[in-house]
Amino acid sequence: MVDAAHLRAQFLADLDGVASDRDLQVVRDRYLARKGGLVARLLKEIAGTPAADRPRLGQQANALKLDIEANIAARRERLAADRPVAGAIDVTLPGRRPALGHRHPLTIVRAQMEAIFTRLGFAVVEGPEAEDEFHCFDALNMPASHPARDMQDTLYLAGSMRGEAWTATGPRSADEQARDPRTLLRTHTSSMQVRYMQAHEPPIRIVVPGTVYRRDNPDLTHSPMFHQMEGLLVGERISLADLKGVLLTFAREMFAPSSRLRFRPSFFPYTEPSAEVDISCWACEGAGCAQCKRTGWLEILGCGMVHPAVFEAVGYDAERYTGFAWGMGIERIAILKYGVEDIRLFFDNDLRFLEQFPI
Repeated sequence: MVDAAHLRAQFLADLDGVASDRDLQVVRDRYLARKGGLVARLLKEIAGTPAADRPRLGQQANALKLDIEANIAARRERLAADRPVAGAIDVTLPGRRPALGHRHPLTIVRAQMEAIFTRLGFAVVEGPEAEDEFHCFDALNMPASHPARDMQDTLYLAGSMRGEAWTATGPRSADEQARDPRTLLRTHTSSMQVRYMQAHEPPIRIVVPGTVYRRDNPDLTHSPMFHQMEGLLVGERISLADLKGVLLTFAREMFAPSSRLRFRPSFFPYTEPSAEVDISCWACEGAGCAQCKRTGWLEILGCGMVHPAVFEAVGYDAERYTGFAWGMGIERIAILKYGVEDIRLFFDNDLRFLEQFPI
């Protein structure tokens, strides 16, 4: 028969290995279960001992039972005290890295564009988004009859029309424009080029990023508000070759070192000659793929040599100075760089889209 002292030593050894409520319940059942428990078996064995020994052995067994119950109760309280309170912070756990915000993809692309042109010696300048007709149109060789000045393209501000409803009944005369200059939301950032030339003498080397507005219905490729970056370089003996060199350097730093450019003749009122510029598709190296619609080229920007009429409007000597200008959509660059298929994604503020870009 196992005596009480030996059983107690065995219980204390088992109790030392208890680390959870489940472990404690296993130990309790092993010693105090009514059927099959070690204490119950000890009491059953005492019944078969000589009558003279039963009182002493019974007292020892009862004391052992009480001792086991007390130790189990104490261990249960200790486990409860060590258990973390619901909602409390466990300072022993490793820290969590806080979620960081992401820069908007247009912010990333604009910063990259500015960094490239800054390294090429261009200064970054900004101008007002609410402009007048002279800086946005007249000084850029766009007369009153030019279609870009039609109300379907330009957003005029009501305060600039003396509160009267405006309908496009035809071009206004120069005297009418002088008497009632209209204010509009700029349709391009080229207006800041005019302002800068009026305040500075050549040589000039600037880029003008900013928000522009047009009467466009939102779809996959159009938005009534978007972002442009205009560039302007004016000095003596500036040629089309200089323009090509600047744009090729930009393309190779922005997209791929193997990028090639294609210049197609075009027309812009404020440049002559003018060109549309395509970049070789970096996805297929010009071989033709779905991204470039099997042509091997992607349209990227418009450019040209500054028209002499623009120099005359700002008081520059068109016989002495030449220059070039270009304009590109920041959304267009981002679409090509990241393979975005819908321009509206840039303005929807969907975190699932925005979190895909570098911090």
